[in-house]
Amino acid sequence: MSVTALAQTALTDSLRRADSLFARGNYVHAAYLFEMALAEGHTATDPMLLKLASIYEQQNDIPRLLYYLDVYFDRHPDDAVLRRMNEIARANNLSGYETDDLNYFYLFYRKYGIYFLLFLLIPAGYVFSVLILKVIRKEEIPNRQKWIVFLYLFLLLIFTNLPEGVQSGITSHDRVLLRTDPSAAAPVVEVIGRGHKLNILGKKDIYLRILWHNELYFIRRDNVWII
Repeated sequence: MSVTALAQTALTDSLRRADSLFARGNYVHAAYLFEMALAEGHTATDPMLLKLASIYEQQNDIPRLLYYLDVYFDRHPDDAVLRRMNEIARANNLSGYETDDLNYFYLFYRKYGIYFLLFLLIPAGYVFSVLILKVIRKEEIPNRQKWIVFLYLFLLLIFTNLPEGVQSGITSHDRVLLRTDPSAAAPVVEVIGRGHKLNILGKKDIYLRILWHNELYFIRRDNVWII
C-alpha cells in the first residue's frame, strides 16, 4: 500500500473516531480530531461543519461558532442561517453579521445568481446572433448598438465576478490592530477583538486590505480566519 493510501486510511479512521466521540458527547477530543483533519487538507463536509459549530456553541466559543456557521452559509445560503448568525453576533456585541442590504444581496446572488445569469444570457445570445447576421450580410452596425452591447457585457462581467472577488473573514485574536497602511510602522487607528466579521478586498505581503465600518484598513493575515 502506498504512503498516500496509508495516510488516507489513517485520516478516515481519525474522522470515524471523531464522529464516535461526538456521538458520546466527548466534544473536546472530537473537535481536536476534526480540526486536525482540516489542517491536513481534508475538505470539511457539511455534517462536520455543523458538528464543529455545535461543539463550539456548547463551549461558548462564539467566534469559532460563527466561523463554522459562516463557512456553512457560504456553501448553503439560507435566510435562517443568516438571521441566526446575526442574533448570536448581536448578543455578543460583534459586528459584520448584520442582516443589511449587502448581506441580502449576497444571499440572493448565491441562491439565484445562476438563474439570473442565464436570464441575462438569453437576450445576449439573441443580440449576438443579430450582429453576426449583419456582419455576414455586410450591413452597417450603428455605433449606438455597439455601445449598448459593450455596456451590457460590462455589466454582465461585473455581476458575474464582483461578488466572487470579495472574501470575508473573522478576527481570530483578542487584539487585532487596524492600520492605515500595510506596515508595522503604520499608525493604529483602532483595536478590535475576536469574532468580528470583515470584508477582505485584497492583500499586500502579510497584510489584508479590509473594509471596516465603511473605511479601508490593513490587518495582518494571521489575525483572520478566512471564510
